[in-house]
Amino acid sequence: MKAVFLHPAAKPVLFVLCLWPLGWFIYGAAFDQLGANPAEALIRGLGDWTLRLMCLTLAITPLRVRLRLPQLARFRRMLGLFVFFYASLHLLAYGWLDMGLELADIARDIAKRPFILVGFACWMLLLPLAATSFNRAIRALGARRWQALHRLIYLIAGLALLHFFWMRGGKNDYTEVMVYGAIIAVLLLERIWRASWRPSLAGRG
Repeated sequence: MKAVFLHPAAKPVLFVLCLWPLGWFIYGAAFDQLGANPAEALIRGLGDWTLRLMCLTLAITPLRVRLRLPQLARFRRMLGLFVFFYASLHLLAYGWLDMGLELADIARDIAKRPFILVGFACWMLLLPLAATSFNRAIRALGARRWQALHRLIYLIAGLALLHFFWMRGGKNDYTEVMVYGAIIAVLLLERIWRASWRPSLAGRG
């Protein structure tokens, strides 16, 4: 198992897998496979994949600890950057397909609709995380400040879930919201549990 994650092809394979949904959306748009409302399917589909990749990114550390596979840590940065990539495409698709890239209309829509405002806030919070996801930024900030900044991902996950909840509220369909909510809650509780046990374990040493 460890050898698989350390294989030179592991990162390229993950890169291709992360691009696979985008490839499907491009194919679907080109060959009219996105249903009766292609714009809505594209916007929502990109948002769904943002949330899925966010959950996967948050799961890296618990899986690494629970499965005793430190090799998993080498994939976290790539997954995090793909979260920002899909969030940016989600925002772009909304601005282009829904609002015709009219910046004034987009600004008014963000101010008027809370779920759009929360979604935009998520993207703005992801921006500094993506910008500091490189070794030079880590050295410049220092490990402690860098870690504190990147803990924003838990706030972002909560806001993304709220954005998704409000969006689904229009159709009174909360099944997927509950699934993502349960996943994020478990991952957050796992982090809280590890943080609470770390001092006691250190004291035993």
